[in-house]
Amino acid sequence: MEINQIEACLKSSDSQDRLKAIVELRRYDSKIAVPLLLTRIRDQEFIVRSFVAMGLGRKQSAEAFAALLELMQFDRDPNVRSEAANSLSFYGEIAMPHLVTTFYRDDHWLVRRSILAAMVELNSPEELFEVCACGLEGEDLTVQEASVNALGLLAGTIREDAALEKLLALVKADWWRMRAGVAKALAKFDDPRAKEALLQLKEDADHRVVGAVLESLL
Repeated sequence: MEINQIEACLKSSDSQDRLKAIVELRRYDSKIAVPLLLTRIRDQEFIVRSFVAMGLGRKQSAEAFAALLELMQFDRDPNVRSEAANSLSFYGEIAMPHLVTTFYRDDHWLVRRSILAAMVELNSPEELFEVCACGLEGEDLTVQEASVNALGLLAGTIREDAALEKLLALVKADWWRMRAGVAKALAKFDDPRAKEALLQLKEDADHRVVGAVLESLL
């Protein structure tokens, strides 16, 4: 699709046309794509704004970074905020403090799960531990579960001991999926305390937790 066609589609009243135009912008460099993406940053359809966020992650520039910050912090739809957080992570270390701050400020499970998944890929154990600890203190069980999984990835890092302490405190968690996640995470630690906790979980009353222990020990 030529640029004049993309511009026309971006102005269309049909959201499918606008989405098609945003997808077509993948073929163009940042200097061309970013200004056009920014014209739809406040589109009335959340799916269009989500596609804009995706595009701004691929077509990196200072303007795109600033726009992603705006979407992540202020968009009314958690799907868009989540997508913006994911795209912001593509910018690497510079995005880290913004992701951490947003994790504390925005307690929507989708946004937090997106940030956790992104930070796992950024190899920043200090910040990852920080958001995991925050996630465990929240009320959403899926975020707690994702935080437990991420804590397992801190084995062998500078935050290994702190991560292990958090996991050991959850060995008797009420939710079986939490205990199963703890078992899988503990298996990554070469520490007598982790091994002792796994033996305890191997005797769990829920067979699904026992299965998770046995699977982790294979």
